[in-house]
Amino acid sequence: MSYTNASSGSGSRSARRTVEFGRTYVVRPKGKHLATVVWLHGLGDNGSSWSQLLDNLPLPNIKWICPTAPTRPVSVLGGFPCTAWFDEGELSDDGPKDVEGLDTSASHIANLLSTEPSDVKLGIGGFSMGAACALYSATCFVQGRYGNGSPYPVNFNAVVGLSGWLPGGQNLRNVMEGSHDAIRRAASLPVLLCHGVGDEVVPYKFGERSSQILSSVGFRYVTFKTYQGLGHYTVPKEMEEVCQWLNERLGV
Repeated sequence: MSYTNASSGSGSRSARRTVEFGRTYVVRPKGKHLATVVWLHGLGDNGSSWSQLLDNLPLPNIKWICPTAPTRPVSVLGGFPCTAWFDEGELSDDGPKDVEGLDTSASHIANLLSTEPSDVKLGIGGFSMGAACALYSATCFVQGRYGNGSPYPVNFNAVVGLSGWLPGGQNLRNVMEGSHDAIRRAASLPVLLCHGVGDEVVPYKFGERSSQILSSVGFRYVTFKTYQGLGHYTVPKEMEEVCQWLNERLGV
């Protein structure tokens, strides 16, 4: 199943532009619908390729929603347009340069989950830039607001990031300090991060640093998996461990 969507702005009351997202692919649960997980692809990819992989995982009680990012100029590619959840230049530990793009994608994801049954657990995951967007969405949930200050409406039960990074990790401690609700939500949200030591696109240190930052600001259930010799791709062993972790955390 697939459908298309457009998102106006970024969860903001004063949106500046309408962004056209690509096709969304949905993998229906083969068993009882116990959880819904949005999965976000990497730079230049689309929702179709991941939907096919996820459809073959031994997780029959999960519904997968695999959206496709908008096509936009990307700084790290010299302005070449391709599917991207937000604009990104060279990776660094500084704050995200494209908060508007991140908020727009996070809002689109929230809209996709807005009609899910109330008794179904919700998760978000992704690969590479998709993992970065998933982690950003998780921090929006924990803070209760988007980067632009608008209320964030989704409650997550699990977060998975493969070969990714945490946008604006250095600023996270400052925005969480003094917020008891944010600290409480962070303390109960399980996060799985996986990264290959041989990753030449998103270096291993960014995955490791993301894990350290999340743990240091109050995420008590962060699991960081290291894969020797793994580059910027997935392997069956990694996906098997993702399945096991989701089974445990979502009770599916």
